[in-house]
Amino acid sequence: MSSVFDVAGVVRALHEARNDWRDAQQRSREPGAREFPSRDALAHVTTQLAGALFPMRLGPLDLRHESEDFYVGHTLDSALHALAAQARLELAFATRQEAADSQAIAQQATERVRDFAAALPAIRRLLDSDVLAAWQGDPAARSVDEVLLCYPGVLAMIHHRLAHQLYRLGLPLLARIVAEIAHSQTGIDIHPGASIGRAFFIDHGTGVVIGETAVIGEHVRVYQAVTLGAKRFSADADGVLHKGRPRHPTVEDEVVIYAGATILGQVVIGRGATIGGNVWITDDVAPGASITQASLRNSR
Repeated sequence: MSSVFDVAGVVRALHEARNDWRDAQQRSREPGAREFPSRDALAHVTTQLAGALFPMRLGPLDLRHESEDFYVGHTLDSALHALAAQARLELAFATRQEAADSQAIAQQATERVRDFAAALPAIRRLLDSDVLAAWQGDPAARSVDEVLLCYPGVLAMIHHRLAHQLYRLGLPLLARIVAEIAHSQTGIDIHPGASIGRAFFIDHGTGVVIGETAVIGEHVRVYQAVTLGAKRFSADADGVLHKGRPRHPTVEDEVVIYAGATILGQVVIGRGATIGGNVWITDDVAPGASITQASLRNSR
């Protein structure tokens, strides 16, 4: 190694830093294979799955209609085997303190990925409804193909529909990685735990944040910089945050939320309500109501 930059010394110091972290986290120092799922591997799997879901739009350039089923089958076989390998890593790490049987972990991973594969046709139909909602909801959209190929909100929803299924099947780390890949590409941050109904349209999208326990109905439209977040976080006596408790909004069917709106806590936005831009909401909104900055000022 080069002596100009003292690379050997930096390597030693990094080795010590890693061991200090592992000791503090009670992680093993024993030599062995990779412990955690790979972001790069999951990015490739997600790209393969998107191609299998929409072969003639997101598949290979030279694909022909007569070869669709062959391509989908071959791609799914590769993607699902790779996904099962990542699932084994997550499950093994989650049970590292229990000395779990590696064969049992492998079986669990296979079963969960089998269930994931069985859900793909339903996911495709949900995504079809999202694409159609975007085309119908945006006067600038010239075709459903343009929407699928170009709209960041649709890309985010492809990732979310896949990630949410992984989350439901008890693979939350894989789900979070898939979601964060979309976040880094689009600026849209949807936690994989969020439950989102059919025909969901995110217009523009940059800065949208949707929390883990948010529940969104059907035919909902949101614009850029909308936040569906938590108002407060409960903690135990030692100050450690409680995990997984409901803390985010419920948005009923046919709601429109305009740019910059912030909705916090376990509030309900009633069916057909319209939430204007840049408002701050911490209370329930009645079905069909129209909330603007002016209406909020007048209610005080």
